[in-house]
Amino acid sequence: MPTFISAAQRLGTLSALALCLTPMPLLAQDQPDEQENTEQEEATDAAPIPLVPGEPTWDSFHGQLNAQKYSPLDQINADNVGELEKVWEVHTGDVADGSGELPATVWSATPVFANDTLYIGTPFYRILALDPASGEEKWSFDTQSSLEALTQPALKNRGVAYWEADDPVDGEACQKIVYMGTMDAQLFAVDADSGEPCTSFANNGVLDVNQWNDTHDKWPLSLLQPPTVVGDRLILGWAGMDWAYEQAPPGSVFALNARTGELEWTFQALSDQMREQSGTANVWTHMSADEERGLVYLPVSSPSPNFWGGNRTEEVPLATSTTALDIETGDVVWSRQWVHHDIWDYDTVAAPTLMDITVDGEEVPALLQATKMGFLFVVNRETGEDIWPIEERPVPSGDGSVDGEVYAPTQPFPTKPAPLLDQSEKPNVWALADAVGFGECSALWEDLSYEGMYTPPTTQGEGALGYPITAGGVQWGGVAFDPESQTAVVNTSHIVQYLKLYNREAYEEADSGSGNESGFAPQEGAPYGIRLEIAQNWLGMPCWEPPFGELVALDMTTGDVKWRRPVGASQQYGFFMPESWGSPTIGGPAVTAGGIVFIGASMDAKVRAYSLETGEELWEDQLEAPSVSNPAVYEYNGREYVAFIGGGNTILKAEVGDQIAVYALPE
Repeated sequence: MPTFISAAQRLGTLSALALCLTPMPLLAQDQPDEQENTEQEEATDAAPIPLVPGEPTWDSFHGQLNAQKYSPLDQINADNVGELEKVWEVHTGDVADGSGELPATVWSATPVFANDTLYIGTPFYRILALDPASGEEKWSFDTQSSLEALTQPALKNRGVAYWEADDPVDGEACQKIVYMGTMDAQLFAVDADSGEPCTSFANNGVLDVNQWNDTHDKWPLSLLQPPTVVGDRLILGWAGMDWAYEQAPPGSVFALNARTGELEWTFQALSDQMREQSGTANVWTHMSADEERGLVYLPVSSPSPNFWGGNRTEEVPLATSTTALDIETGDVVWSRQWVHHDIWDYDTVAAPTLMDITVDGEEVPALLQATKMGFLFVVNRETGEDIWPIEERPVPSGDGSVDGEVYAPTQPFPTKPAPLLDQSEKPNVWALADAVGFGECSALWEDLSYEGMYTPPTTQGEGALGYPITAGGVQWGGVAFDPESQTAVVNTSHIVQYLKLYNREAYEEADSGSGNESGFAPQEGAPYGIRLEIAQNWLGMPCWEPPFGELVALDMTTGDVKWRRPVGASQQYGFFMPESWGSPTIGGPAVTAGGIVFIGASMDAKVRAYSLETGEELWEDQLEAPSVSNPAVYEYNGREYVAFIGGGNTILKAEVGDQIAVYALPE
């Protein structure tokens, strides 16, 4: 039976925690009083809010609040997409490769189209308002933020959020607002028409989110992901430092008044007791929402420390979960935990995609949660109950080398859709890489433990093989969905990493530094530090067989794969590898009613269009750096455009950019 957490359960007491841990259907809510009944009747009279907007919409990070990344535009289609041409590009100048005084930039912003304008945030924490047909700058706003890598190994930005009043007052400022956060925890609000600060928002247009950083203040609550705008609220999570501390700031989510910045409610994923000894379980990525049902869906990350759980042996039921909150109150309506006692940093990284699907002849309000594990969990978005069975299966326990650790005896496994990659046994050693490495890969494989998915970390040998582990699987780009054909599209990386724990003395001797999401990390305060590496030979060739990344289309009426194919091309030392090998990917796809899947995401810095029906590649173009962001599809003055950001991410390769590239059919 799945574990559900209901709104009636409170995290502040041990008795409530006991209820949270009991496998049971969603608990019934308290009976509403007379006033609540009246409010419900009034809500019933209101016009319904469709899950899929009636007009083409790309005004948020995933295109729409449902996170479908879907456009009903069909001017560009499978027959003519090969004619796409770049109609304008802009270089922002906000870029650094890390070789000078500034840290490297990682630019993953989704362009937001609203108010007849393309709004974009940069990794130097500037907001640009551009003409959507020409790229001409309408205005820009500089936050004057400190360009320091305070919580991340690079300067990161995933863009801006947009809000507008239902009944804007003519001539009054800030009836339409653009928001952007900074790494030092400042949230800026500016007028969408003029770029001037909204002085009625917080402190003259700036909200200091770090004022709420009151437990284990080890770092600022970095605002790298734009807030999720739901009605007149901003739902705001934050990012921190991975793998650094045992005790860390606990993962608060803040609901703010969109006009004033006033705090309306706060959500905590950890109990009061756990907040004192652990941390994180935050929401650092975007969220999705069903406004008609009054629910916002939180992809909650893992608690700290990431790879040892001896300080949190009791259950932490809201960590590494999808949790549905009441938009008005922040109360938990339901929650599904995808990893019990997470000691692999399996953060829930992507906003769940909301969809209405027909299963066995019945229309179901569904939610699809993609994960780092390569699992796709599908549940009813009203109740959290399984649509296809999700089974609790036995998983490996530890080898006895890690003091104080406990292990979850089972983990949730979806039966449909099937896992995106086969984790049942060690991936095969790639013969070519092994030959070039003179047997280096085979030797490494022999010295890595692996008992299948959820093999625990160890202090022995070279450590435990993870396939996949923190690199994914699926990353924050998430799943796109075509509501007409009920087809879901997701890009997945096939990456082998290996993880070793070191006791404190051994760690101090072994630590030789870290890179971007790899190398040594201290987990300071815990008895173990870690080393996490990608499994490759001396030349940097992956030790496991290709493909290294795929694009997969799924029939969501059955949960079956429609097609799958390698996506992108890997690149090393300036050479492109065969596209049949595929590429690891960061960033997600978009789909259109024209039957097209648009995606960048790959190492080779190309952007591509694929047939939604067959998976055939129909078009490509070269950018200056990998497009590690979600594309945007919009219509302006009767013409359909597709916008990509060529910003790069040093996790993929050491190539960064400042390019905005926008495509359309020839006039």
